[in-house]
Amino acid sequence: MPPVITVFADAPDRGRGLARDLPVRWAFEELGQPYEVRLVHLEDMRQPRHRALHPFGQIPVLEDGELVLFESGAIVLHLAQRYDGLLPQAPIARARAIMWMFTALNTIEPVVLQREVAGHEESGEPWHEARAPYLEGGIRRRLVDLARHLGTRDWLEGTFSAGDLLMVQVLRRLSDSELLAEQPRLEAYVRRAEARPAFRRAFAAQRETFLRSRRDPARGQPAPDADGTERPSR
Repeated sequence: MPPVITVFADAPDRGRGLARDLPVRWAFEELGQPYEVRLVHLEDMRQPRHRALHPFGQIPVLEDGELVLFESGAIVLHLAQRYDGLLPQAPIARARAIMWMFTALNTIEPVVLQREVAGHEESGEPWHEARAPYLEGGIRRRLVDLARHLGTRDWLEGTFSAGDLLMVQVLRRLSDSELLAEQPRLEAYVRRAEARPAFRRAFAAQRETFLRSRRDPARGQPAPDADGTERPSR
């Protein structure tokens, strides 16, 4: 049986490809490996069955035989190490690609998410307007440094890797702002990645799951199998 990813039946990002299963789907597509998805609703994520797989009640979860993994970065790293295609073979190049995976999640994403969370949860507070430039300034500084490293290269270390996959997914969270547009090299970098056939397949599969939940009166209840798994269309 192919590996199974637990994903939102009705993603709160409304089909924009920002839910955490997208980089995992993308990795599978880049590697040419089959996978299936198990749909869960928000209420399902609080239940003991899901908590047994993910103690924090989030998605995605990878189930592959006896192996259960959560955290999208950990899953992408596992897949990249297991199959050829997302990490270089040469030890130094491989180590640097992994370095960029951690950079995406530990250096770039925190400042991006800080702004995002503030926009959702603090927009009505009196201090929000004054705090917004500070949050955006932190992002700008990171993007300037990242663009300087990227330079005229297509990818962070010459060839596309899992580091680029995770970095681009983080940068896509800025698509609703002018912050990314202020760095044309990074904007072009994101567009190059989004043009990859593997990304397009992953995005289309995730979006179709969301659209089906909008069409289905049962709000995303999967049709194919009794255990709630389905195979993404390819």
